[in-house]
Amino acid sequence: MDSRLHVITLAVDDLERSLSFYRDGLGLDSSGVIGEKWTDEVTGANGAIALFELDGGLILSLYPRADLAKDAEIDVDSGRSGGFSLAQLVRSRDEVDRLLEQAEAAGAPITPARDRPWGIYSGYFRDPDGHLWEIIWNPGRIPAPAGK
Repeated sequence: MDSRLHVITLAVDDLERSLSFYRDGLGLDSSGVIGEKWTDEVTGANGAIALFELDGGLILSLYPRADLAKDAEIDVDSGRSGGFSLAQLVRSRDEVDRLLEQAEAAGAPITPARDRPWGIYSGYFRDPDGHLWEIIWNPGRIPAPAGK
């Protein structure tokens, strides 16, 4: 397996609510819900998803929890989160604080940023489905400007 990742799909309980959070609240670009006309004849999974093209070519996909379970032919989970987090490296401490404030204004519960003993400054927010995001400033690893 190659060491690369192209798509992250998050299971969501309410596709429109999650689309609104990521697009309207966090400002990520999306054309909205697509694929509503398709249903998989084998699994019964509907095709409605919302996609966000992120910098660097990564795609964030939101897919209704029940349809993701059908598509993967697994049991629907309870939506319990916290077993992993997604993270974004930013260029400054101020940017950490600004993004956490933006997420909080969009309705996300946050864990305020603080200095960590291993040399980073970070905080967390949870999206409407409990998916955990960490915003990190690491002075030893500054990301390239957006779009690079």
